[in-house]
Amino acid sequence: MNRKFIYLINPISGTKNKGPLINHIFSKTSERNIPFEIIDTKKDGDYSFLKEKIAAEQITDVIICGGDGTINQVVKALLTVKVTIGIIPMGSGNGLALAARISKNYRKALEIIFNGKTSLVDGFYVNNQFSCMLSGLGFDAQVAHDFSLQKSRGLFTYIKQSLKNFFNYKTYEFIIHINGERINTDAFFVSIANSNQFGNYITIAPQASLHDGLLDIIIVNKKNKVFTAFSLLQHIKLGKVKADISNQTKKKSITYLQSTRLTIENLSLAPLHIDGEPYPTAANIEVKVIPSAFNLLQP
Repeated sequence: MNRKFIYLINPISGTKNKGPLINHIFSKTSERNIPFEIIDTKKDGDYSFLKEKIAAEQITDVIICGGDGTINQVVKALLTVKVTIGIIPMGSGNGLALAARISKNYRKALEIIFNGKTSLVDGFYVNNQFSCMLSGLGFDAQVAHDFSLQKSRGLFTYIKQSLKNFFNYKTYEFIIHINGERINTDAFFVSIANSNQFGNYITIAPQASLHDGLLDIIIVNKKNKVFTAFSLLQHIKLGKVKADISNQTKKKSITYLQSTRLTIENLSLAPLHIDGEPYPTAANIEVKVIPSAFNLLQP
């Protein structure tokens, strides 16, 4: 099958100079005689124009050179289009790419794209808004909101905002309806994961799979601040998982669940993020998985 590429490059994602990437794309794609076009990503996030372009020009692969937010916007626009998605990670966290074992080295990532091996990847809806990687309510969402307002991006800025919010510790009241159960909790945050990590190899959902048809839900419940930090670090470091709700949620510092759908009553109107980007919150959050949502180039 003859391939034809569109490269979408986000000029402001992450902290890297995109010049070497663009030069490498021109050189290596031309060597393989693959027709291609390079397009800047859209500031307004509207990629509806791609549907018509893909059909008219017989595009086979859309390669996203950016972070999780850009991936979300592009994939959302192409959910009903028969096209393959590739990723060259250029964002601050790159959670989806790293979960899919795509190298952060753009040369290696491009080789994965040229090799053409694909797998179907799940997605999910949060109040009918598409998410491809990880969404959440509470602490991490507040960090996402604050991070979006910063002039500089990158891991250092993200860590700084995380520490600032941690020392301004706040919990939120939730009622979570899942697997026929009702969970009342005062929680630091609730994460809904398709990817196993926040990004930067920081694992939050060690059992998560991109293609198992399940969502992984992590609830970090109210505890002493130091105890909460210790428990969360141990969870991240050791991958401690209890995928059941047989014990009272309030007695556990971290609750780990799996399901295809859930409803969250957001009683404190905790902030919301979708794939690391701030999003307006709501009093009621409906979440459901989209099995085999898109075809992703992977190692």
